[in-house]
Amino acid sequence: MALLEVRNLSISFPTIAEDFYAVRGIDLSVDVGEVLAVVGESGSGKSVAMLAVMGLLPPFASVTADAMRFEGRDLLALSPRQRRDLSGREMAMIFQEPVASLNPCFTIGFQIEETLRKHTDLGAAARRARAVELLQAVGIPEPGRRLKSFPHQLSGGQCQRVMIAIATACTPKLLIADEPTTALDVTVQKQVLDLLLRLQAEHGMALVLITHDMGVVAETADRVIVQYNGRKMEDTDVVTLFQAPSSPYTKALLSALPENAHGGRLPTVSAFVPRSEAIE
Repeated sequence: MALLEVRNLSISFPTIAEDFYAVRGIDLSVDVGEVLAVVGESGSGKSVAMLAVMGLLPPFASVTADAMRFEGRDLLALSPRQRRDLSGREMAMIFQEPVASLNPCFTIGFQIEETLRKHTDLGAAARRARAVELLQAVGIPEPGRRLKSFPHQLSGGQCQRVMIAIATACTPKLLIADEPTTALDVTVQKQVLDLLLRLQAEHGMALVLITHDMGVVAETADRVIVQYNGRKMEDTDVVTLFQAPSSPYTKALLSALPENAHGGRLPTVSAFVPRSEAIE
């Protein structure tokens, strides 16, 4: 049985004219200990689909699915309180903008311990010790002193590491990382990816990486889902994706990589995907 199983997921938002569908009938599954990459251009519905899994979409969003199960539990049947109890403890998410996601009014230590207060029975001293341990695990120097720092006193890479510390505080079974290397320089990107994969291996977590970086996909993923225009275009192992992609859109993505330009103009999606599908 898959750790996470989603069947025929559709997500829409109301507009003045008509409902806008950000996700259209997507199926996905994640096995225990698997690294799944979800790729596609901006607006393809990657983040929205995962926010629906976490139960973090706004109330006006319409989420429908034939099935949405985590360890066999029906997520759609859970109450809001049950979803909150599950999120952070067994399922966790690292958000795209770490500086914006951290609360500027509270210290790093307070925000890490907040998760521990919610999901564990640890006392104050034990929570602080665990917070120090988490900061040390993600490579923050002088973790005891950094607990008193505010987000604006840290670099972007350090804020990303703090987000990882918060997300992994309760050793979740499923960790979703939404563009975890966005806006970071190449060296820090490598460090953050290595950190995520190390934590995934140490704790046996399933890891979902939302990204548009095909290099990240090649280095980290076991399996890849390609999305376009709210639809799933391909679902395959990482070797097959690069060697024999079946979807025209996947071929377009790979052909648009700079190393495949061969001195000419990079191809566009319309060269591979029928216009009727591209503007649907």
